[in-house]
Order: sequence, then C-alpha cells, then structure tokens
Amino acid sequence: MKELVEVIAKALVDKPDEVVVEEKQEGKNITVSLHVAEGDMGKVIGKQGRIAKAIRTVVKAANTNEKQRVDVEIG
Repeated sequence: MKELVEVIAKALVDKPDEVVVEEKQEGKNITVSLHVAEGDMGKVIGKQGRIAKAIRTVVKAANTNEKQRVDVEIG
C-alpha cells in the first residue's frame, strides 16, 4: 500500500522529492501516513477533499486482505 500511495502522491505534487510515505501496522490495521511539502498540501487534498477521498478509495479497493483495514492519513 505504501508504494501505491507514493506513486499517486508523486504524480500530483510539484515537489515529488519531498513526498514521504510511512506504513505502520498495528494488529489488523495498517496506517499509511502521507507527508508532502506545505505548498503541495492543497493538491493532495483537493477541493472539498475530493482527491484525498479518491486516494483513500483506491487504497481500500487495492487491499486484497479482507481481514485487514487500511487507513490513509494525510498531514
């Protein structure tokens, strides 16, 4: 999931070098944290959060393990 979020985020931002994605697993939950440059935050979130919601939807659809839950945090 980490790689998927990283590819999507780098395609959206102006400074792809500053994209940092961390993956943390806690039991059955996986949390993917996405950090971008401050000027690129709006491009990742989008108007009314539409792009952020789309990223979360794609990640949840790509999750093949039904017993695990994947959350994407953007900050």
